Amino acid sequence: MDELIDFESPSPNWNERKLPISMVVLHYTGMESAEAALAQLCDPAREVSAHYLIEEDGAVHRLVREDRRAWHAGRSYWRGVTDVNSASVGIELVNPGHEFGYRPFPDAQMEALLPLLSGIVQRHDIPRANVVAHSDIAPARKQDPGELFDWDLLAAHRLALRTPRAQMPSPYENDGAFFLALERFGYDISDQPAAVRAFQRRWRPHIIDGVVDGECSAILFALLLDRDTGRTR
Repeated sequence: MDELIDFESPSPNWNERKLPISMVVLHYTGMESAEAALAQLCDPAREVSAHYLIEEDGAVHRLVREDRRAWHAGRSYWRGVTDVNSASVGIELVNPGHEFGYRPFPDAQMEALLPLLSGIVQRHDIPRANVVAHSDIAPARKQDPGELFDWDLLAAHRLALRTPRAQMPSPYENDGAFFLALERFGYDISDQPAAVRAFQRRWRPHIIDGVVDGECSAILFALLLDRDTGRTR
């Protein structure tokens, strides 16, 4: 593990976990530089942190030990868990985000993420369905890591779920049935348009409009079917 770490950049912003680790949350920093992001994540006055930060050139910083509860998720929810900070490892990817000039994640950055994420998943026996975006766990507040993040690369390495091909008309009779299924999959549906946008950003990023349609419904149905048959481990 230590051979993957380029810099120890300890943050004081952590406390003790209250839950076992069962998920990984991926973020972008959403700031103009790596230096600015590190300064914020290590500033006790800001009360935010993550376990790791990966620069665009692939350099990996460790900020908080995995056995500690970093403060990266904020108010969030996933599959019944409301204290996501206690249950997760948080990884920040340096990227200016939607506010400062969102751009694709460089190959070097993604190549550094793969072994780091693989080690975390193996150490804690985290299912692929629980490798999630910040936007998945906080749909009404967050967009990161966003529609340009290469989830297919992670899926090819069995580190995240693959995106199903939508090959059927909508299996749900109405939007209400869709939202019940979306909640069953793991999303907070209290803000329904936001929940749909988060789902689209992750699973159908070429159209993010917050509108339930047949393609979204078919993708969700396939995801739940895979989970129920045990193919999401």
